[in-house]
Amino acid sequence: MYNQKRIMITGGNGYVGRQVTRRLYDRHEVCVVDNIRYGQVRFAEDELAKFRLKRTDINDQAAIADVVADFCPDVIVHLAAIHYIPECEQLPAMATQTNVLGVMNLLLAAPAGSRFVYASSGAVYKPDTQPHCEGSALLEPSDIYGMNKLHGEHYVRYLAAQRSLAAVAVRLFNVVGPGETNPHLLPEIVAQLKAGRTTIRLGNRWPKRDYIHVEDAARGFATIATDDTLVEGATVTVNLGTSHPYSVDEILLKLRDIAQIGFTLEQDSARVRAVDRPFLAADTTQIRRRFGWEPAFTIDDALQDLWREPDLSASLTAKYL
Repeated sequence: MYNQKRIMITGGNGYVGRQVTRRLYDRHEVCVVDNIRYGQVRFAEDELAKFRLKRTDINDQAAIADVVADFCPDVIVHLAAIHYIPECEQLPAMATQTNVLGVMNLLLAAPAGSRFVYASSGAVYKPDTQPHCEGSALLEPSDIYGMNKLHGEHYVRYLAAQRSLAAVAVRLFNVVGPGETNPHLLPEIVAQLKAGRTTIRLGNRWPKRDYIHVEDAARGFATIATDDTLVEGATVTVNLGTSHPYSVDEILLKLRDIAQIGFTLEQDSARVRAVDRPFLAADTTQIRRRFGWEPAFTIDDALQDLWREPDLSASLTAKYL
C-alpha cells in the first residue's frame, strides 16, 4: 500500500515539471500551478482529466495563497522559475522577483506541517574541478540564476523551521531529453538539425557539465516528494545529477553518431556566456543514501531520446521553420 498525498506542483507544465506530474497523477491527487508562460498547455486531453490545472503566477501572492488554501497540499514541489541563464542576466530584477519572491510566496502559503520540495541548482556552488558535495563544497554562485537559487535556499531553511515544514532543497544539474522549453544548448542544436541546418551556431564549447536525463530528474523529485521520513522543521539538501560531466565537443561527437548527419560548427557571439564556468558536476552520494535514488539513464540514452522525439516547445522550434 502507498500513502496517497495531495501534491501541488508549481511549474508543472514545464520541462521537468510535466514529467513529475505524469509520475504522480495516477497515484496521488495532483494540482499543477503554472502561468503557461510558453503559450500552450503541454498535456493531452486525457491527461488533463487526471489532475487540477491552475493558471496562476507565483508572483501573485494573494492568488497563490488562495490556490494553496483551496487545495490544502500535503506536499508542494516548487519547480516554477526563470531558468534560462542569459535571460536572468538580461533581466535580473524580473528573475529575482520570480526566483526569490516567488518561493517566498509559496513558503508563506504552505500549510504548517506540509512538505516543501524546492528545485535549487548546481549553480549555487563555487566553480571547482571536482564533483560538488553538499556538505563540503563552497557556495559561491557566478551568475544571477545561481544567486537567486541560493537566496531561495536560505528562505526555505529559515521558513521551514519557522513554519514546521519538512523541506528538501534539491540542487538540480543540467537536464537533457525530450520536452525542453528553454533554448539551452542541446535542444537548440537538435532544433537546428531537425530544421535542416548543417551549420550549427554555438556559444562556448569547452565547459563540462553534468547532464541528467529528464526522466531521472523527474523520478528524483517524485521520489523525494513522496518520502515519508522527512522531519518537520528541518531541511535536507541533496544534489540531483549523475557525477559524469561532458564537454560540448564530447556531446557533439555523440550526437553526430546518433543523428547520422554531417554538420559544421560556427561560434555565435550572441550565445557566448561571459559567466560560463569550466566545470560543474554533482556528487550524488547523499541522494543515493538518503532517498535510494540513482540515475537509470546514461547521456547516450538522453541524447537518443532527444533526437528520436524532441517534443520541444513551439517557442523553441518556430525560429527555425
